Amino acid sequence: MSVVSLLGVNVLNNPAKFGDPYEFEITFECLESLQKDLEWKLTYVGSATSDEHDQELDSLLVGPIPVGVNKFIFEADPPDTKRIPDAEILGVTVILLTCAYDSREFVRVGYYVNNEYDSEDLNADPPAKPLLDRVRRNVLAEKPRVTRFAIKWDSEESAPAEFPPEQPEADLVADGEEYGAEEADEDEDDEGIEGSTEAAGEVDPTNALTEDSEMAGAETGANDGEEELSDDGSEDLEGESSGSEGEEIEEEEGDGDGDGDEAMEVDDAEKPANDASGGHHMDEVMAH
Repeated sequence: MSVVSLLGVNVLNNPAKFGDPYEFEITFECLESLQKDLEWKLTYVGSATSDEHDQELDSLLVGPIPVGVNKFIFEADPPDTKRIPDAEILGVTVILLTCAYDSREFVRVGYYVNNEYDSEDLNADPPAKPLLDRVRRNVLAEKPRVTRFAIKWDSEESAPAEFPPEQPEADLVADGEEYGAEEADEDEDDEGIEGSTEAAGEVDPTNALTEDSEMAGAETGANDGEEELSDDGSEDLEGESSGSEGEEIEEEEGDGDGDGDEAMEVDDAEKPANDASGGHHMDEVMAH
């Protein structure tokens, strides 16, 4: 948890001439008393391709800090144009407003700055040598980029965790033994898979031919049996159907005489006969 929280930053003189000083109204909140001062800095980024042209425009120590909400004005000098390449003066650049406690930065606010001439003619056809007195800057104060960092304040309890928490259970097993065991298990699994693959792939050619011939013979016999069964089955079905028609005729002729029971007995007698013939036929097919 941060002891100091930045609440707001207002850019006072904006837009302004390139050579005018920067002015910021800064509001922050302090949750507890601090032993040291806060250090505020403003940095101008002179080039987008190299940090050699960055300039620290000004720095300010603020303290002692009372608990509660605080506000102050931070004024910084304009950048030194001699340290900025001529090709980098015009266009878009960046300024960084930072605050640190005990040399530990905990907040950074970045603003885009657009530098251009105050005349459309000069912007359309800029001279080779920049006219600094005609250059105006415009800080995009509506779109700041705020970055916060966790730091240690006065107490050790406020210090952020620099390392992950200790894990005593994980330290009981040595890393080398654990990783070695996993690799050994993987090797055994791979060997088992390879062995089963080799066992499945080794087939005696003679046995393979014998098995193929037996399978072919069995399939031929099964097909023949199926044909015979289908033929006999069709005959039996025709016989049963013709018998049933005769029985129906007899039942119609003998209505009321009690022949229905006798017809049922005939049906029961015919079924075992048919079953016997079918079973005998099955024996012949199996013998074949």
